[in-house]
Amino acid sequence: KRLNTYVVSASIENASIQNLNGLGGWNTSGCKTEYTDMNYTICFCNHLTHFGVLLDLSRTEIDTTNDYVLTLISYAGCGASSLFLGITLVTYLALEKLRRDNPSKILLNLCAALLMVNLIFLVNSWLSSFNKPGLCITVAVLLHYFLLAAFTWMCLESVHMYLALVKVFNVYIPKYIIKFCIAGWGIPAIVITVVLIINKDFYGNGSLSKNNPFSNFCWIQENVAFYISVVAYFFLMFLMNTAMFITVLLQIHSMKSKTQKRSTFWKQGFLRDLKSAFSLMFLLGITWGFVFFAWGAVKIFFMYLFSIFNTLQGFFIFVFHCLMKEDVVKQCRLHFCWGRFRLNNYSGKISCTEFYWSASGATVRSTPRHLDHRSPSQPLEYLNSDGTSSTSSSSDFVPGISLDLRIGKKNSVHWIE
Repeated sequence: KRLNTYVVSASIENASIQNLNGLGGWNTSGCKTEYTDMNYTICFCNHLTHFGVLLDLSRTEIDTTNDYVLTLISYAGCGASSLFLGITLVTYLALEKLRRDNPSKILLNLCAALLMVNLIFLVNSWLSSFNKPGLCITVAVLLHYFLLAAFTWMCLESVHMYLALVKVFNVYIPKYIIKFCIAGWGIPAIVITVVLIINKDFYGNGSLSKNNPFSNFCWIQENVAFYISVVAYFFLMFLMNTAMFITVLLQIHSMKSKTQKRSTFWKQGFLRDLKSAFSLMFLLGITWGFVFFAWGAVKIFFMYLFSIFNTLQGFFIFVFHCLMKEDVVKQCRLHFCWGRFRLNNYSGKISCTEFYWSASGATVRSTPRHLDHRSPSQPLEYLNSDGTSSTSSSSDFVPGISLDLRIGKKNSVHWIE
């Protein structure tokens, strides 16, 4: 027999079904029939959620076709980012020389937070399908925490770049990285705790709510909690990161204008500057700002940009901070490669990724004073026992930026250009 009327009511395992679509018509979206006979029917349903749901300001559903495409982009991007973030973490953790300086330690924390965001997002819909309120609340809380932690570490990246490239020697901060870790992991924990104290049921999958776009996704269901604890939090971080982004780029331009001829700057430095700008954009999370334009007629377009760039953020971090970073490539060739690809003798340039570097009797301290664990009264010294001077460069604060370390006579104080 064929059912040729609207659905009036339904019951599945003693659970009542409410808020049917429209007039109660059948909707096959996301489901397909696996097997059917006169006694029962087996269906396979695949309800997933696209990445834009994390910061969807309108919190409304989109059409089925775009939702499906965005979902495919989101899961492919998050899967790729998880892989490359894992490679980045393993590379820096395995090679002790790469993680000695503060920029690398900050990068490691950011990668860890982003990796957790991607992994939790990938399993969220699956865990939501179990319809266990306690499990869904836990998943939503963890996703919320690591998302805020990722935003915070992006902001701390911008603060560090500002101190390293703009302030330089004017500030001294004792226990620098410890304070960053307390802020990076502690501030999000405070926000989550406050939300849980107010009402833990702000989290869930919204399965009992009418026309809820998060009915298959464990996330914040209460709008006020979402706008305050996610949108407002991100907006403050985004404003600070954008200001730092512009300031750092202007400082880079100023530094290069002083050290290079104008003609050389335009002919040889453009691609390097472009690489630096893109690297900063992904490291500081500037691309997350696409969400502020996802309204009205252009919502779908910016949702695509948001999903593509931000699900692939981990991949771009790998490209700019592993694949295109000279020190990382050389250390990998030194320790992981063999045959003609192995680098046997790598003395290297003087690098900001090393606390100490020794060659030809020279001892170099390459960490700026305000990022170093010394008293403010101690000067930054470059000592060379044979009295000669040399010049080297590094690009570890920002990829593509050369920092010249001038080494002079013993006990003389020099500078980083």
